[in-house]
Amino acid sequence: MQRLKQITVVAAVVERDGAFLCVQRGAIDKPYLSEKWEFPGGKIEAGETETETLAREMKEELSMSVLIGRKLIVVNHLYPDFRLCLHVYLCTSRDEPQLHEHLSHLWLPGDALMRLDWAEADLPIAKRLMEGVD
Repeated sequence: MQRLKQITVVAAVVERDGAFLCVQRGAIDKPYLSEKWEFPGGKIEAGETETETLAREMKEELSMSVLIGRKLIVVNHLYPDFRLCLHVYLCTSRDEPQLHEHLSHLWLPGDALMRLDWAEADLPIAKRLMEGVD
């Protein structure tokens, strides 16, 4: 039996004026992730903390500086060919994203999030935001 690769990533729930930043992935060879919506972030590199990774990824992918707040949720999700552990932080930013890797972005209020076609691991995050964040 083949052991699935474990990938640990971080994601930012960037809130501004009651809306959350949602980004659309580019086309890739994994149909369950290709062009799906997600909360921005990325893989933790060796020697990095979760918050260092988040700051780096937001700068690299979206040219955004973020103020990182508390951890909102940890999502463990099993995709067909890997296991994902997703650490999600509440963030704020005054910057407007510049897309370097994503197809599109939207700022949506919590009650509009389920209109998007989310990557499965991001669904629990969207549902949590719909319920409201204390």
